Amino acid sequence: VQRSKHKDRLTLMKSMTGYGRGTVNGDDFSVSVDLKTVNNRFLDIHLRVGTELTALEASIKRRISSRLSRGRVDATVSLERTAQVAYELNRPLIAGYVSALKQMQQDFGMGGELDINVLARIPGALQPARNGIDERMIAALDEAIDQALDELEKMRQQEGEVLRNELRDRVRKIESLVPTIESAAAGLADAYRLRLQKRIAELLNRGGQVVEVDPARLAQEVAYLADRADVSEEMVRLRSHLAQFQEAIDSPGETGKMLDFLLQELNREANTTLSKSSDLAIKEAGLAIKAEVEKLREQVQNVE
Repeated sequence: VQRSKHKDRLTLMKSMTGYGRGTVNGDDFSVSVDLKTVNNRFLDIHLRVGTELTALEASIKRRISSRLSRGRVDATVSLERTAQVAYELNRPLIAGYVSALKQMQQDFGMGGELDINVLARIPGALQPARNGIDERMIAALDEAIDQALDELEKMRQQEGEVLRNELRDRVRKIESLVPTIESAAAGLADAYRLRLQKRIAELLNRGGQVVEVDPARLAQEVAYLADRADVSEEMVRLRSHLAQFQEAIDSPGETGKMLDFLLQELNREANTTLSKSSDLAIKEAGLAIKAEVEKLREQVQNVE
């Protein structure tokens, strides 16, 4: 039941940027979990835990990965014991230190007595007694992780809603540029015809005498040029990709990879359109589409 409840939260677009914290207090301990996520193509969990929790690293990562699918995750997990802490001596460490000091006295003929205050300050000489991790602590750890994940996902959903609105706005801008290209492309045949007639007339005009141009031949050349510059197929595909992009924005689940693929296709159609036509209006609209696609690409990098 718990897992299905978590799956339901995947119905909204989510950003890969977020932060969450969970804390659970027991009678004699406290567990805290901090999660920070940023964008990444795959799920990449970086875990920092105390020595006592090292054996639980694998289960901690599994619990996090059951809720997240993409992004770099920096997770910090700590366990603090709140009851009186018993310490134990690191006997091998202290014995080695004392032996080295005595050897130093012997080798260099030095005097002096060993001071307990000096020994107590040796890093690691005194260590908290390891009482082990019991079931209460494991349950508290799981609860703290879930708290942190809940808070993290809430933030990622809020950021995702902002992202979705920005993506929609930029898609609408691209959609508004398509009619400009289609309108300019529709008049290309007439523009080519006038340009050819003028150019041919200039070349064939000899001493004020104008040579008539074969209309059929002229129409053939115009049709050839217009066909080479025809971008109707590119516009059909562009509209289709925009519709799929909009559908992906509003669809449940993880959409980042699909959106990234569609952006590649949108950029491809814009490039083909630019390469086919030298018309100024089409060039300007095509470049504007490429600029919007690039801005979309930057935003999509952060979509789960």
